[in-house]
Amino acid sequence: MLYFLYFLLALFLSLAITPLIKILAARLQIIDAPKAPRKIHARPTPLLGGLAIFLSFFLALLVYLKFGNINFQVVPMKFFLGIILGGLVLILGGTLDDKYNLPPKILWLFPAIASLIVVLSGIGVGIKFISNPFGNPISLNYSLFAIHLSAIFVWLWMMGMIFTTKLLDGLDGLCGGIALIGGLTMFALSLGPKINQPITATLAIIFSGVLLGYLFFAFNPATIFLGEGGSTFLGFILGVLAIISGAKIATALLVMGIPILDVAWVIAKRLWFHKSPFSGDRQHLHFKLMDIGLSQRQAVLVLYAISAVFGGVAVFLQSMGKLIALGLLLCVMIGIALTTVILYKRKHPHIPDLFDAAPK
Repeated sequence: MLYFLYFLLALFLSLAITPLIKILAARLQIIDAPKAPRKIHARPTPLLGGLAIFLSFFLALLVYLKFGNINFQVVPMKFFLGIILGGLVLILGGTLDDKYNLPPKILWLFPAIASLIVVLSGIGVGIKFISNPFGNPISLNYSLFAIHLSAIFVWLWMMGMIFTTKLLDGLDGLCGGIALIGGLTMFALSLGPKINQPITATLAIIFSGVLLGYLFFAFNPATIFLGEGGSTFLGFILGVLAIISGAKIATALLVMGIPILDVAWVIAKRLWFHKSPFSGDRQHLHFKLMDIGLSQRQAVLVLYAISAVFGGVAVFLQSMGKLIALGLLLCVMIGIALTTVILYKRKHPHIPDLFDAAPK
């Protein structure tokens, strides 16, 4: 019942705050204007959706910190401060980018600082090993230049999750919906007898409630976009939830598997053609699904379904099962990519090299 109440609180806050942020974004002229080829919306749309998500999450978290029965010996207060400060850095940097279009060489600093704050707050730094389905656990109990290996791992993990959701944000509701599936998966996992972490479960259900409320405005046709701050904040929270739930990296990888593989492929392709890995184009899978005839809603729902299936599987599988599921997920990604290429070339035989061309 308490989880349900926190979910409703987060949902209500998101439903109440998001329209106010839309008005604020319009007055400040923080608007995303349609611009080909990547931006496919028909009319100028307010940004700062991430600010609405952050404020809703922050206020619900304050209520939980005030009235929740929290064992601060299990999750110290500095962990919560790390989440709040790290998120604030991302929202600040994202808001500046939404308004002034910051160059990539500056923009990457905000995720780097937010990830460093997580490390300094101690979240995940005490991880001693990562489970290994083939044998003994992989130890992180080493130091490199006086820096604990787990701290390096946590920083890299956070950066990876942040940039995955950042580059995923291409269609109405896609990033928010997959993050919602990730939050619900982490919630279910945290309630299991093996994990049994009420604090992590509460954070996950608050996050899920906020995202559900936001999706009322962000699903196609969206009336507000996440913006830079929102797209990075979602990955930030998912990364934190995976760490504090006992380094459940495989679970997060299963939920975010298709986006992660898609991002890795697109970045590799851009680098191969000497392009910036953060440049915008239509090389992502969700755009290719639209190119073969799916509507924006249909493309988003297909990717929702894949993430939900693998997220649900992740809740019940042990390490070896998750490894097998990751292999299956890779096969699914390859299958979708090949099917998309074949269907597109059949539909547009006069453009045989679209999927082989360098990003523009």
